Amino acid sequence: MPDFTSYAKQLGLSFDHIDLFVEALTHRSYLNENRSVVHSHNERLEFLGDAVLELVVTHFLFMKFPEKPEGELTAYRAALVNTQSLASSAEALGVNDMLLLSKGEAKDTGRARQIILANAFEAIVGAVYLDRGYAAAAHFIAATIHPKIDAVVAGRLWQDAKSRFQEVAQEQHGVTPRYETLGEEGPDHDKHFTIGVFLKAEQIALGFGKSKQEAEQDAARVALQKTGW
Repeated sequence: MPDFTSYAKQLGLSFDHIDLFVEALTHRSYLNENRSVVHSHNERLEFLGDAVLELVVTHFLFMKFPEKPEGELTAYRAALVNTQSLASSAEALGVNDMLLLSKGEAKDTGRARQIILANAFEAIVGAVYLDRGYAAAAHFIAATIHPKIDAVVAGRLWQDAKSRFQEVAQEQHGVTPRYETLGEEGPDHDKHFTIGVFLKAEQIALGFGKSKQEAEQDAARVALQKTGW
């Protein structure tokens, strides 16, 4: 078994109950292949961590931008806590090498791995909250997520990507983008959607998210990057 105490230190964390951290790194698929493992997978911790993350980031944005309206703050928050953002934070921390996965899931790359990493990040937040309390969880989020806000604002990454992609597609090609659900996975409380965005019959990009709306926005962002629009 890996040294999870060392893994925690790598993330700048320490746990009184290291089993919570182990659970946060355990994907459901790992238990299917390792029936003797007694701890649970990370979906419950992910559920908790998602709520803690949203509250901490909301408070941060509320205090940082006292002049901004609710709608703009909501867009900022979405840019900070979407699947792509959380996955990149998890990867930067080295979480990719800490995960307990099935042999099949361990081979996944690209967007499928991004979803696993984003879920693990939320689960880690949940584990920290349970073990050390709100202040410790907020400190971890402040160190890993809050610094991204300047790039989000400077690059206007918070803007509605769907509206922007539609505007340019209509201007340059006279076509309205079409979004199609290509995949739907997970239990009701933890759905993950794969959305394709098309111009006529051509698939331009794929997007992923915990709701169809998030996945559509993600697909539009990727499409804007791919087309250089």
